[in-house]
Amino acid sequence: MVTRVSAARLRTLLPAPDGNRPAYRWLADETITLIGDGRLLHGTRLPSERDLVEALGLSRTTVTRAYGLLRDRGFALARHGSGTVVQVPGGLVRGGGEPLPQDLGLAPDDAVADLRSASPPAPSGLTTAYADGLARLPSFTGGMGYFPFGLPELQQVIADRYTARGAPTRPEQIVVTTGAVSGQVAILHGLLRIGDRIAIETPSYPNSIEMMRDSRMRMLPVPISSDGADLEGVEQALRQGARAMLALPDFHNPTGVYLDDDDRPRLARLWQRYDVLGIVDETNAEVWIDDGTPALPMAAHSPECVTVGSASKTYWGGLRIGWVRAPMPLVHAVRHARLCLDLGASVLEQLTLIELMRSNGSLCEQSRSMLRESRDVLLGLQTLLPDWQVVRPRGGLGLWWRLPAPRSSALISAAARRGVLLASGSSFSVEGQGLETYLRTPYALPADQLAPAVPLIADAWREAVA
Repeated sequence: MVTRVSAARLRTLLPAPDGNRPAYRWLADETITLIGDGRLLHGTRLPSERDLVEALGLSRTTVTRAYGLLRDRGFALARHGSGTVVQVPGGLVRGGGEPLPQDLGLAPDDAVADLRSASPPAPSGLTTAYADGLARLPSFTGGMGYFPFGLPELQQVIADRYTARGAPTRPEQIVVTTGAVSGQVAILHGLLRIGDRIAIETPSYPNSIEMMRDSRMRMLPVPISSDGADLEGVEQALRQGARAMLALPDFHNPTGVYLDDDDRPRLARLWQRYDVLGIVDETNAEVWIDDGTPALPMAAHSPECVTVGSASKTYWGGLRIGWVRAPMPLVHAVRHARLCLDLGASVLEQLTLIELMRSNGSLCEQSRSMLRESRDVLLGLQTLLPDWQVVRPRGGLGLWWRLPAPRSSALISAAARRGVLLASGSSFSVEGQGLETYLRTPYALPADQLAPAVPLIADAWREAVA
């Protein structure tokens, strides 16, 4: 299907001319930035030269030169009968989705929608942040380039963000990693021992479950549902001799539960009462879609807990930067374990994240608007399948559906035959099975890519229960 962008729409996407470049170069440069940011997609038909002249108030010569420059740089192609069409130099690369332990394969070329991944596309300004980081890179190339605990500047920026959120933090408390899972591994290896018991919510993030299994930890499942956290169930698990607990209080993946300021201190008191190390996964902490007042971080209620953060959900999954925030008495052990994993994250990506966090500390409004629209498209399943139940989350990246029959795996197979890739409820189970009455549908894809999948999922469900 050929998509197109109108001249009026392109005018709203473009920034104001800066006056420091010829108009044709400004138009070409900023259009390339839109392509790099994913706001103009591969295969999109650009407006005709005549329409763009009228919309932007430029001369025909200016627009013609700009389109020519786009073609020369490899970002556009002139097609007979189709005008000028956006292309990504080298073409699109398939896959790149969030890997699930049981399925690391790439999506087939003819897939309608891959709903196995809960990570949003890159926000506006990502390529600019990379360019700004690259401009600063020469300041670091005179040294060896090893920063195993992170660039001091990035540690400071992350610490300042925690302080602003209500958990005063020193930069020495921050250990930069190559993602949230890497941070969790450093915590397990540095602060726990093989065979320790860890309470973990079920359902939970599949890669965290697999990481704990590979680290030979003994998991104590704690039930959680879209209705909220089961703190009584937490206490029962902690009584069984748990040494630590992994919690996702911020738009829990996959249930979407957000722990409020009443329940967070209750959870902190349980950790203190049973001498349990709280491990807090804050990957979704900044992914607010609706207006709301964020709760204080768990670190504000439990100063002894360790927290894991990541750039992947707030910014982009390809920006492989995460971090651990640890109380000072525990930082040395986390650092030591970090050195056993690798010698540090990419300097360029750390510089890029500094630029992104300073320009927009949380989810940008463009991404928020896109996720809100995509969430509403998937909620349209309720019209087609009124017996499906779901709690509308205020943030996060997915919907956790309760199905009227335990047919999740059958639904996955039926949907795959229609080109829609899904992950069954059992993918999120600590036990590796069960949860057949549940399904997660991420809304990380743009709405126009999700819309065709909705009737196909409904059709697949009818087949699954036939």
